[in-house]
Amino acid sequence: MSYQSLYRRYRSQRFDEVLGQDHVTTALKNSVREDRVAHGYLFSGPRGTGKTSTARILAKVLNCEHPVDGEPDTTCDNCKAVLEGRHVDWLQELDAASNSGVDSMRDLLGRVSMGTSGNRKVYILDEVHMLTKAASNALLKTLEEPPEHVVFVLATTEPEKVLPTIRSRTQHFDFHLLSADVLADHVRHVIADADLGLDESAVEHVVRVGAGSARDTLSALDQVAATGGVHAFGVPVDDIIDALGSREAGAALVAVDASVRTGRDPRLLAEALIESLRDAFLVAMGAPGGAMTDTASARANDVAAALGPASLTRALELIGTASVDMRQAPDPRITLEVALVRLTRAESGDDVASLVARIEQLEHRVASGQVSEPTDATAQSPDPSPVTSPSVAPAATAAPPGGQQRRGADAARASLTQREATASPPPAPSSDAPSGARPTLGSVRRARSEAGPEVTGPEDSAAAPPAAAAPAPAAGAPPTTTELAHAWDSTVLAALRPRARALFKPGHFVDGDGRMVRFALPNRAHCDQCAGSREEVAAVLSEHFGRPVPLELVVDGPSATTAATTPDDATTTADDTDDEADDAVDLDELSDAPDASVGGVAKLKDAFPGAELLEDS
Repeated sequence: MSYQSLYRRYRSQRFDEVLGQDHVTTALKNSVREDRVAHGYLFSGPRGTGKTSTARILAKVLNCEHPVDGEPDTTCDNCKAVLEGRHVDWLQELDAASNSGVDSMRDLLGRVSMGTSGNRKVYILDEVHMLTKAASNALLKTLEEPPEHVVFVLATTEPEKVLPTIRSRTQHFDFHLLSADVLADHVRHVIADADLGLDESAVEHVVRVGAGSARDTLSALDQVAATGGVHAFGVPVDDIIDALGSREAGAALVAVDASVRTGRDPRLLAEALIESLRDAFLVAMGAPGGAMTDTASARANDVAAALGPASLTRALELIGTASVDMRQAPDPRITLEVALVRLTRAESGDDVASLVARIEQLEHRVASGQVSEPTDATAQSPDPSPVTSPSVAPAATAAPPGGQQRRGADAARASLTQREATASPPPAPSSDAPSGARPTLGSVRRARSEAGPEVTGPEDSAAAPPAAAAPAPAAGAPPTTTELAHAWDSTVLAALRPRARALFKPGHFVDGDGRMVRFALPNRAHCDQCAGSREEVAAVLSEHFGRPVPLELVVDGPSATTAATTPDDATTTADDTDDEADDAVDLDELSDAPDASVGGVAKLKDAFPGAELLEDS
């Protein structure tokens, strides 16, 4: 007798033997036992999950001579005929993938009304989604109202491609992938029953290859049994993952080279690496996958503890991107090796992901005892010069072993926080915005005091000189022109009342004499109009800078003529700034207007003495 494949030899013969599909087999057993079998069923699900086997069991039990509690007895002639693969007229199977045309469907439907030697005639249509539209339409009418002795069982891996009109005429059962525990127990049973002599490593390998499919798992077991072990199968990635955990680029490249030298494709190596890293990532996130055996789960726990969630996420991103790029790369091995070097040499990068990986590496070293914690004396002694970024850290500061690593991690974490805080600063208020939408000077100063001193990031500290190098302003000295211009555009102008804002907007600050701040205006008339609001502007400037700011109004130009706007010469006060200023007029210089009653003829005579008016005859 010829050898029979394991998946055929151990095909389920009863509903109770179908693995992991209790929601389907229970419903079918109850319908058979209570004689409520439907005329049409639709079985959908991934390959190798028992769709066709369940359909054959249903056909057997409907034609079994002595059914027992909704199950076939497997001993009668009809049950043995199905088991032995003999042709019977009450069981017809059609592969819709190779018989998808309307002619094949019409030929099948032409024999539906014929009698049968059994109790019920069962038609099993595999891959029914492959039927053409015409063939599917030909099936509709017969499927809706078949003869009483006919049952249709449609099987498909893609139920969404089946016509909705066909789905609505059947009872739809969805078959699921099997869990790793169920498959592992089944594989152990087959190994013992068939006396294959394989160890637990073979179980783990075939369960992983099967990926939830019972048929794929037994096919892989057949292959392993033929070679006598799993040494020739699979892609070992443990050495690469160990190199990632220890941050050793050389060890990772050596592991890749050893795998490629055995004839393995770098693309398959990348896929196997992603699969192992995904298992560890799920364990790290507290959501282990159901396709892992106990051994694989223990290994995933070790990898998750060694790498951590952040490193696993970055590894999945880089190797996943490399796996896509390898499809078009001239040498896929180089693409994979570059990705591994980037993962093992995270300190070479300056992006946020690299900094996070370095921080996590330092924390893992401290937690595992590889780096000692700072001593109590160091922890209690305050640092007289706090460090705001790694680039300005004092070089002479002494730290115990491990304290320097800890300080580096804290400085890097502070750098990330500063980057995030300074990434998008709030926009300054526009001078063209409506006055109701502008913040007051008091609210701006309160917000600045609550926010605390501004922290300089690593980039700013490298570009700008240290703050200590700038000379401090003398006590009581007025602000510089640059400081005044910046404050004027950002807050001071927006804090003025509307009239003062409109009058002072055309002006600008000019260099003073060191004791007085000078504000230049376009002309003398404009300067005189602004004199009434000078004290208001001076008060706002003083409030902004926190010290008195004496203000002098001048006329813009080369000479910058000083206006008489000192407190002693001022003739208006801040309370009168709301009244419109009128230009002074000398009444003695006014002349009388000509009499409007005098006609044009009289004006001509006055203009031309001796002229005569000739009347028109």
